[in-house]
Amino acid sequence: MTERPNSPGSALRRIADALERLAPAPRQQPSLADADAFVWDGDDQRLVPVERVNRLDMALLTGIDRQAEQLRANTERFARGLPANNALLWGARGMGKSSLVKAVHGHVVEQAGRDGFDRPALVEIHREDIPSLPRLLGELRQAGRTCILFCDDLSFEAGDTSYKSLKTVLEGGLEGRPANVLFYATSNRRHLMPRERGDMDGGDRINAGETGDETISLSDRFGLWLGFHGCDQATYLRMVEGYADHFALPVDRDTLHEEAKEWALTRGARNGRVAWQFIQDLAGRLGQSLG
Repeated sequence: MTERPNSPGSALRRIADALERLAPAPRQQPSLADADAFVWDGDDQRLVPVERVNRLDMALLTGIDRQAEQLRANTERFARGLPANNALLWGARGMGKSSLVKAVHGHVVEQAGRDGFDRPALVEIHREDIPSLPRLLGELRQAGRTCILFCDDLSFEAGDTSYKSLKTVLEGGLEGRPANVLFYATSNRRHLMPRERGDMDGGDRINAGETGDETISLSDRFGLWLGFHGCDQATYLRMVEGYADHFALPVDRDTLHEEAKEWALTRGARNGRVAWQFIQDLAGRLGQSLG
């Protein structure tokens, strides 16, 4: 039976067709071949390419030589298709944990094509998007490209159960971590989760050990632990000197040291972040770009 032009069904169909034409076209999921770095958008469940990664050269990261060597070697093995460990970089604020992850990735990308090196992508996932991690890993598994999955400032508060999805992905579960994915995280906490005082004393002594084990079991899933600790004045000044020399800042050593020490005093800390902030201030006062 032919539908009449002015029937209710015909009118509804015309409205539906018009709405479909007005609706925006679905966004294309970018390919992992489009860039060397991406950020995972947990709300839209998609990868967003990063055109230029904000990172420093490894040679500029002073005072963390041992940590840099261990993470570099681990990442190079992964890029060659050899066994490598998930890594937890933990410890003092401002000592270059996230800077080291980005610098090591940049170093390995530069080695791509030499000695059997793959060109891994760096994929950042924000702490609040951890619940969508299984979906992201599904995307990365299908893509096939080697990927370093990176979460900066990772920690969980008491009562937060989203850590369980990460725990399963790191080691357990039927599928576990895809062979083409390595997970690096930074945190101020060694064990990622706070230990309640009741875990260690008082209350149910029999269950206290089980609670404590649960608290540290997530960080146990990381095969490589790299500790970062506050630096002394000599190391801090070496950081400042390294930046000043690299950017050819026209300032004599005595003035550089005195101003750097005064800057650290006003900040109440000596670390890589404070050294970099001082250099930015100094370069600005000297009218020199750091680009």
